[in-house]
Amino acid sequence: MTVVALLAGAGAGKLARMDGATYPTALTRAATTFAAVITLTLAVAGTLAAFLT
Repeated sequence: MTVVALLAGAGAGKLARMDGATYPTALTRAATTFAAVITLTLAVAGTLAAFLT
C-alpha cells in the first residue's frame, strides 16, 4: 500500500505543479495526499479486521 500512496502523492504533486503551484505548495499537497491514502488504508484495514474476526 505504500507504493500506491507514493504514486498518489507524486501524482498530486505533479498536478499541482502543472496547475501553477510553487514547489513548496506542490510538496505540501503531495504530502497531504500521501498521508490521506495511508490513513484511509489503515481505517479500511481496521474495519475489515473487525468484521473478519
